[in-house]
Amino acid sequence: MMIVMKEDATKEQIDSIVKRVESTGAHAHVSEGELLTVIGAIGDRERIANLDLTGVDGVDRVVPITKPYKLASNEFKHGIPSVIEIDGRRVGGGNFSLMAGPCTVESREQLLTTAEAVKQGGASMLRGGAYKPRTSPYSFQGLGGEGLRLLREAKDQTGLPIVTELMDQRDLDQVLEVADVVQIGARSMQNYSLLAELGRAGRPVLLKRGLSATLEELLMAAEYILKEGNEDVILCERGIRTFETATRFTLDIMAVPVLKQMSHLPVVVDPSHAAGRRDLVLPLSLAAAAAGADGIIVEVHYNPETAICDGPQAVPADDFAEYAEQVQRVAAIVGNELSAL
Repeated sequence: MMIVMKEDATKEQIDSIVKRVESTGAHAHVSEGELLTVIGAIGDRERIANLDLTGVDGVDRVVPITKPYKLASNEFKHGIPSVIEIDGRRVGGGNFSLMAGPCTVESREQLLTTAEAVKQGGASMLRGGAYKPRTSPYSFQGLGGEGLRLLREAKDQTGLPIVTELMDQRDLDQVLEVADVVQIGARSMQNYSLLAELGRAGRPVLLKRGLSATLEELLMAAEYILKEGNEDVILCERGIRTFETATRFTLDIMAVPVLKQMSHLPVVVDPSHAAGRRDLVLPLSLAAAAAGADGIIVEVHYNPETAICDGPQAVPADDFAEYAEQVQRVAAIVGNELSAL
């Protein structure tokens, strides 16, 4: 249930409604907008309904939320898209974010060279994995703590906010020391205890869709983060498994407009992991921008032929500026403006 407070509702009236909601054992999620305060009541529907809050002082109206993903639902925000601010950059609500960098941090030279190239090319943020989930336990798993140290150095050098993946709750504190956005990969989308911990951590989260997850399952995963009080969640379509074998995964472009109908959360697209091939990254990126995506997270490497991980899908650093210009042009056509300093 969503309780919409009047524009002139006092703090005392808002606190009173929160207490009444919590008295039922439900969770009260308070969202303060420029004009209105909305209280999401998450819990036993019948017990919340018995509160009969219609007409109570300060309450404008009570709206039932029918979707199982209450806080992620468009109903919760009246169809107004959420805008997430990350170190001066915005994602969502007409702000297009270009997150670029290597799949995995391999060395200081590799990271700093690539970071400078994506900054000069107009990237909004620097992506790079210190921890890397791999299908084979014998493949390179990332540099761990040393990778995080190099990401911090890259941020100091370029000023770009850092997007990096968290796989293990035990690494949370050291990841939070560096990451401006914590990425949850496809394989961790349904690690609910990890998602809840990130909800309590309060850092923006980029949540990738699982390899075989439905859109509702993606939104329910986002709900675990939102429920703990973290409103800054970015959804990411990165390709799903289908019967097709010509490409690594099938990029679900339809997920972009459909998610925007279902949820107020920003939606970005990862064309690199979907394609697995460099020649497909640009057309998929253009398609995502044309579909109204709020951003792209793309892999860039200063020398893809020597990359330890996913070199065949990485955009060469020397080509990034041209790539970024083409993507920005298409994003602008649908009314999205690049968010970068």
